[in-house]
Amino acid sequence: MKKARGIYTAVLFLFLPLAACNAADDGGVPEQPLSPDPVVIESATGEHSFTVELALTPEARARGLMYRTELAPDKGMLFVFDDSAPRSFWMRNTYIPLDIIFIRLDGKILNIVREARPRTETSRQSIGSAIAVFEIAGGRAQELGIEAGDYIRHPLIDGWQPR
Repeated sequence: MKKARGIYTAVLFLFLPLAACNAADDGGVPEQPLSPDPVVIESATGEHSFTVELALTPEARARGLMYRTELAPDKGMLFVFDDSAPRSFWMRNTYIPLDIIFIRLDGKILNIVREARPRTETSRQSIGSAIAVFEIAGGRAQELGIEAGDYIRHPLIDGWQPR
């Protein structure tokens, strides 16, 4: 699975120069590359699909959704790491509330920090080892009935299996 992730990442970086020409609708803050595949969350209320920007490099992960003034309800950012470890996120220079979803290696949601307050340095942590983190607009997880224990599907998450 690690080899497949490497190939997927290499293909994405071929298109990175094109993505760098993109600007978000929020005053020119550059977007990260868009994933050709959506993130799909399987919950008790059904499947929820999101168009995602990918944060795959240390620089992209450090920037995250900083300086954005809006995030559409069907969009998010997927942070994928090379290893599964405890994760911690903060909201300095992030102008909008976010739901921060921590994801295990098998795609299961560990925990959700709901409506993380913008422009703070409070540490928001996973309750265990996470291979990925998915950020969506604050309040969306509750609106959609997304809970810890639900599953997230995306090719960059090792536990992802076509269903």
